[in-house]
Amino acid sequence: MEESVLIKIKDDISTALGKRQKQFGTGNRVEILAVTKNHPPKLIVDAFNSGLTQVGENRVQEALHKQAVIGNKDIQWHLIGHLQTNKARQAVGIFDIIESVDSLRLLELLDKEAQHINKVQKILLQINIAEEPQKTGFSVGDYETAVTKIDNFPNLSLQGLMVIAPQTDDTEKIRSVFRKGYEFFAKLKEVQPVSILSMGMSEDFSIAIEEGANQVRLGSALFGARDYSLKF
Repeated sequence: MEESVLIKIKDDISTALGKRQKQFGTGNRVEILAVTKNHPPKLIVDAFNSGLTQVGENRVQEALHKQAVIGNKDIQWHLIGHLQTNKARQAVGIFDIIESVDSLRLLELLDKEAQHINKVQKILLQINIAEEPQKTGFSVGDYETAVTKIDNFPNLSLQGLMVIAPQTDDTEKIRSVFRKGYEFFAKLKEVQPVSILSMGMSEDFSIAIEEGANQVRLGSALFGARDYSLKF
């Protein structure tokens, strides 16, 4: 990762923050989550050396491989891809935050597995606001049910929400989804001590920040094209 790339991204973040309306309750700081799916471990080390200490992976197996290669560094590992229920035990063992929690069944399993290792697992709830059938995430109705049940899981710590915008060139449609994401976040803050609103990726992170995001998930913007020939 070139230093100039990170400088440009930070400048874009500052510009987006300048456009953000003052009523957003997510502060004026935005965390960069370096998404390293299908990138070699060396790039994670490069990102860490550049000051990016939060890493997002989509798959449990890939994260396990990279953690073994990199060793014990002060990195916070996030799972941002869909988590199959049969991988819940492994995920609790290696991730600091699981952002892609999308069902009551997964909540139950993560709480159980965290209890087994005496851990309080940090999580985000993923909402499929755009109701895209090809994407995972709680439906709006199921999300609202999950919020009422979250206190039933003592080994889970709800940190906030994760939102993915639809893949479209219609920026107003993207903005609308992010705006609704912030509305859900603000409402959630009234009943839970949440602090993370994870919205925006390489193509749309500026819009997400303008609409209230305080964490953006950046892969190709930082590292370029993914290498799908890599096997983990």
